[in-house]
Amino acid sequence: MDLHILAHRLRVTSISKSGLQNYTHPLIKLIFLRNRTRCKFFSLTETPENYTVVLDEEGFKELHPSEHLQVECSTWLPLNVVSNGNASSSSQAVGVTKIAKSVIAPLAEQHVSVFMLSTYQTDFILVREKDLSVVIHTLAEEFSIFREEDGESVPVHSQDACNAHHSTVHPVMIPQNQFCVMSLDPDTLPGIATTLIDVLFYSNRFPADLLFTSSSGELWRMVRIGGQPLGFDECGIVAQISQPLADSDISAYYISTFSFDHALVRNHYTHILSLYLFSTQAI
Repeated sequence: MDLHILAHRLRVTSISKSGLQNYTHPLIKLIFLRNRTRCKFFSLTETPENYTVVLDEEGFKELHPSEHLQVECSTWLPLNVVSNGNASSSSQAVGVTKIAKSVIAPLAEQHVSVFMLSTYQTDFILVREKDLSVVIHTLAEEFSIFREEDGESVPVHSQDACNAHHSTVHPVMIPQNQFCVMSLDPDTLPGIATTLIDVLFYSNRFPADLLFTSSSGELWRMVRIGGQPLGFDECGIVAQISQPLADSDISAYYISTFSFDHALVRNHYTHILSLYLFSTQAI
């Protein structure tokens, strides 16, 4: 397998619920008017507390400073695991589970904090730019590593690095919401723009009854990690959740946000995960 270090330099930000109206124009521009901005990487996740926006440096310029905007100070680089020239996939486990043993666990052992963004087709593992040498050294034996430069994939060689390791067990909860994991062709965005704007800007709460269906109609449940905001310095959080799921071959998507982490597992696996999490918290 290959590990690609993408060319984007990303910032992780948070917009408060009360301040969302101050960012209506830049967010609409970034989501629906891609030809009006040079932003090439954009992700928005709503949680009950805030909106997490991850975007590259060009997109970050669109977000004006204010009391409603929090910005994590580090610059993050997205990594992508590729197999046989395509985004890694499996007929069984998908999402973060498929890279738990090869990427997530080794980085946790080297005290490298990661920020996960699972999508319908691939998983982006964000690491701090300052940790890149440790990442390359840690994963060089498992992967052929490439870095994007001027649109070309350039081989990267291992560099000596070392670090320490520690982890903390965090409380978790499983809300009753059910979700579908789906993908949208960017060309279809104009046709659903009104619906998305309504959900984003005119909903006063996290919509529990809104469900977009995918072709499979498969339902997923969310596991929320953290009783207090997790911060960005601790490592091993993703590994604590993804490793046992990988051992049991249970698919999971994983979404990190500014304050908390969230894992999605298929609905019929929720009881298995609940038993595991209960036993882990009791230890």
